[in-house]
Amino acid sequence: MSKSPHSRRYAHSRRIPVAFALITATALTLTACGSGDSADTTGGAAPAGKSDEIPTQDVVSSVGKNAAAAKLLPTDVRERGTLNLATAVGGSPPGNTYLEDGRTIVGQDADFAAAVAKVLGLKLKREAASFEAILPALDSGKYDLGTGNFGVTEERRKTIDFVTYINDGQGFAVRDDSKLKKVTDFKQLCGLNVATGAGTTFEVTLEDNKHVCEDAGKKPYSVKTYAEQGAIWGSLQQGRTDVVMSTINGLRYAVDQQEGLKFLGEYHRLDVGFAFKKGTKLAPAFQAAVNQLIKDGTYDRILKKWGTKDSAIEESRISPPEIKD
Repeated sequence: MSKSPHSRRYAHSRRIPVAFALITATALTLTACGSGDSADTTGGAAPAGKSDEIPTQDVVSSVGKNAAAAKLLPTDVRERGTLNLATAVGGSPPGNTYLEDGRTIVGQDADFAAAVAKVLGLKLKREAASFEAILPALDSGKYDLGTGNFGVTEERRKTIDFVTYINDGQGFAVRDDSKLKKVTDFKQLCGLNVATGAGTTFEVTLEDNKHVCEDAGKKPYSVKTYAEQGAIWGSLQQGRTDVVMSTINGLRYAVDQQEGLKFLGEYHRLDVGFAFKKGTKLAPAFQAAVNQLIKDGTYDRILKKWGTKDSAIEESRISPPEIKD
């Protein structure tokens, strides 16, 4: 478990979205995808929620342009005034999700992106994209930047530049009837079916550590990947998987809104940032913009809105080394 100073107890207002149940029910009808094993995601009702509302208070519109930060933008970007943003829409807060109209994207990432754009005097042309497709698309030049709770890892730093804005990380959740109490070693997962998101650091981490079971003479765990968060939780609730590995903030929120599940605690902390093509000239301006939001109080308001104050950082950094426990 990380010893990060941001790993204090999670404070969460128990406001849970009706939209989550609708999104989950829809997601359960989709076919799972990803580089891991696929699984049947058809049938079954959405998990029962505990509340009825996604936070919608406006914490961004009052943000003003900061001339010093905007001056750091490349000249062509300042003149154009727009950037193409790819954003992953995962299905449940605090990550990006849709309101009941099926079009409006809301979430912590959405608020941070909108606030930074206002500081820099830019307009974002936002496009929803699958999580696993965003980073490769940055390298191709299709998008200028991407958001999707992207953790900063050494492997990603080889091809992607990051500007950090929160600290999140990896954790686990299970059904209440699980014998798992806390995961501190991957050998505890041997013989189990582990659900996670396709194309995520969790999938990579799980695949990279499969050998620990064979090394210990135990049956390897099986990694089941899904493109939608709703399908992940459906697989756990219906018993097709035994444990979920995902973001700390996402797990805490999801467990809080579904009956019969429990969060097993933090496994590994990671910085999270805006993602750019390697060598981008946008990073200094975005770093300055995030630091301006921290200074003027907007940063704290966004975290308070989404119940993620334990993920606060003191200052933004450009592609910092991966946090090591």
